[in-house]
Amino acid sequence: MRTVSIGEMRRRLPAEFVETLAGLFPQAPAERTLKGMGEQRSTTFRANTLKVDGAEIIRFLHDRHIKYRRPPWCAEAFALAELDERDVARWDLYAEGRIYVQGFSSMLPALVLAPRPGERVLDLAAAPGSKTTQMAALMGNAGAILAVEPDAARLERLAYNIRLQGCTIVELRRSWGEKIGAELPEAFDRVLLDAPCSGEGRFTASQPATWRSWSRKTVSESVRLQRRLMASAVKALKPGGILVYSTCTINTEENEAIVGGALATGEVSVEPIALRVPGAVPGLNGIPRALRILPDRDHEGFFVCRLKKRV
Repeated sequence: MRTVSIGEMRRRLPAEFVETLAGLFPQAPAERTLKGMGEQRSTTFRANTLKVDGAEIIRFLHDRHIKYRRPPWCAEAFALAELDERDVARWDLYAEGRIYVQGFSSMLPALVLAPRPGERVLDLAAAPGSKTTQMAALMGNAGAILAVEPDAARLERLAYNIRLQGCTIVELRRSWGEKIGAELPEAFDRVLLDAPCSGEGRFTASQPATWRSWSRKTVSESVRLQRRLMASAVKALKPGGILVYSTCTINTEENEAIVGGALATGEVSVEPIALRVPGAVPGLNGIPRALRILPDRDHEGFFVCRLKKRV
């Protein structure tokens, strides 16, 4: 598919979103965001280190003369130059759960959380399981992960992915994430809240469905849920524990404002993010230690912030 111009993306996308984008960033990053939404996005995946290592994946790609790229911040991640997800789904590597098709940006929250073997971790909005399975791999299947999902169909998909990826430390719970903090106060060493959001970072020219249902109402509804989930996440976290808040959206209401609300309680503080992601920009509105990923051929738009609960 051809790359869609910035001007055409302005005409295609909801006018309110384009206006918000122009007010959020200076001209250069605003246009970079629109340009990224107009590009054909690469197929990206990570090696599941519970079953395979990166060297085996490289041999597989080299043997088949498949062109690929790798980001400097994640040894397990690969982007394909010429194949789409349907091609990858035909590989035995995929069918056997040795790889997981996942956006580069989506890999960042688990890496920023950096769960350790033996820890107790909460994934507060877990389905379909990309980050749950990634965390299990980072922990070497040592410790415990509670993965929460309220929807039965999505929970079933989550369970399937966990089995396929060989994640033995994951406990599933069908529950509303907003309730977990009260049910299990100060029970977890680390909490991942990859919050349901309006999905602005996923807007892409090749998939009009990614933006046609967007509205300011969607943003407002997302904010109300995110506030409740954040309060639950903080309650569930042990003193001194680490919480990562992330979304795949761009506006500040669902990102910096949610973090700001948590900071206002005095229970958490923002931690620096050690990962260096080329092209990433700092958070806005007084949260410069957060990480904002602007969309391009390899990345969805994303927001990631690392918080620590006060002792």
